[in-house]
Amino acid sequence: MNVYHYETSGGKDLILEYIDGLPKNEKAEGLTILEKLEKEGLEALEVLNTRQLRGKLWEIKFYRSNRIMYVVADEDNIYLVHACKKQKGKAEKFELDTAIKRVKELEKELGKKFI
Repeated sequence: MNVYHYETSGGKDLILEYIDGLPKNEKAEGLTILEKLEKEGLEALEVLNTRQLRGKLWEIKFYRSNRIMYVVADEDNIYLVHACKKQKGKAEKFELDTAIKRVKELEKELGKKFI
């Protein structure tokens, strides 16, 4: 499966940057999830702790409070659009809004509707 990470216009991989900044145990689990997605594809999502957020926007929960938000474009392509710590209130809304904004960018780029 092709696993695409959200990048800034300057080419900075925001998903890997987030995972690299985590403490050792959390980072290891995050990297394991990325590897599992690449090797196993959609089957990996069946055993990971996932939850639908809105439309085709889902999240993978790992190591207590970490989240990776993603959309599945088709059986061969998954797009990781945002990574963050689970929070309450306004901070959580900000994180969801960030992911939705990135999904809308992806919709324009791919000509598909996810939300």
